Amino acid sequence: MAVQLIRTADLYGGVEYAYATVAPPGALIFTAGACPLDESGATIGPGDVRAQARACVANLRAALAAAGAGLGDVLKTTVYVASARRTDLVAAWEEIRTAFGEHDVPSTLLGVAVLGYTDQLVELEAVALRPNSAVR
Repeated sequence: MAVQLIRTADLYGGVEYAYATVAPPGALIFTAGACPLDESGATIGPGDVRAQARACVANLRAALAAAGAGLGDVLKTTVYVASARRTDLVAAWEEIRTAFGEHDVPSTLLGVAVLGYTDQLVELEAVALRPNSAVR
């Protein structure tokens, strides 16, 4: 079976990428960076790192669900924050870490110069394993 690109009607459809990918035979899921976009493509919470981090988690959940997984199936995350201020990075991390609860997966937290969407401050990508490793 070939690589399966995942798209879902539950997330903004105007992006130029799939929201996740499933790769056989181990059923790995590679997500695109979950962005703080609403269903119309508008950036959620301009200027609010915490609100954007929560929106990224919500959008990551939707992408994972469309691929047959959840936050508990995540193997690794990468968190990007468009800021040179450590307090902004910590704020984003606290929101994301809280969402994952006891599932404390390996993660990389990076401050970057700019992200792709207008007013975007946070982006969250993940690698996950589809439960039961069964490719649909």
